[in-house]
Amino acid sequence: MSKRENSKYKINRRLGANLWGRPKSPYNRREYPPGQHGQKRKKPTDFGLQLNAKQRLKGYYGNVSERQMRRYYTEAMRRRGDTSENLIELLERRLDAVVYRMKFVATPFAARQLVNHGHVKVNGRRVNIASYQVKDGAEIELTSKAKEMAVVLEAVQSSERDVPDYITADHKGMKGSFVRAPKLADVPYPVQMEPSLVVEFYSR
Repeated sequence: MSKRENSKYKINRRLGANLWGRPKSPYNRREYPPGQHGQKRKKPTDFGLQLNAKQRLKGYYGNVSERQMRRYYTEAMRRRGDTSENLIELLERRLDAVVYRMKFVATPFAARQLVNHGHVKVNGRRVNIASYQVKDGAEIELTSKAKEMAVVLEAVQSSERDVPDYITADHKGMKGSFVRAPKLADVPYPVQMEPSLVVEFYSR
């Protein structure tokens, strides 16, 4: 497990938001950055706002690297339509994001680990690449071993989140499908995401 996964809730306090809307986040008790100067608030610059928007989006999807994020931006720019909407679509098509949306695990970090360990099948074939881009209509299913994991059984019974309408999930069979690509308004972010600021950051 990476160092970042171990300290995932520090991301919340640093970015000033409960990114995943979880009740046990320390941000719920201390709504200011960590450290002795955490409570000294400065007015952010335009660059600071753009950087914060980028870090929120990166943090929300687990361990998305800067190289991957820039690659998503480049691909979003290349495609037709609104670049910020394209960026959200690319992030939501990640296999770990789809597993998280299906509520098979409690966090994006756990979803990434589940995929990396080979516990997820796409259209009947095992895929262990978290950034794998899921196509419309793709069938996602957990392996027999994963279906019996305590972390999975606990997650599907949780009432913390709902499955969005662009995804179907059968929690008895531990399978589902990616119906369609979502728009920004369709994605159930617990906090406001501003992909347009992320586009501004990379287009500087």
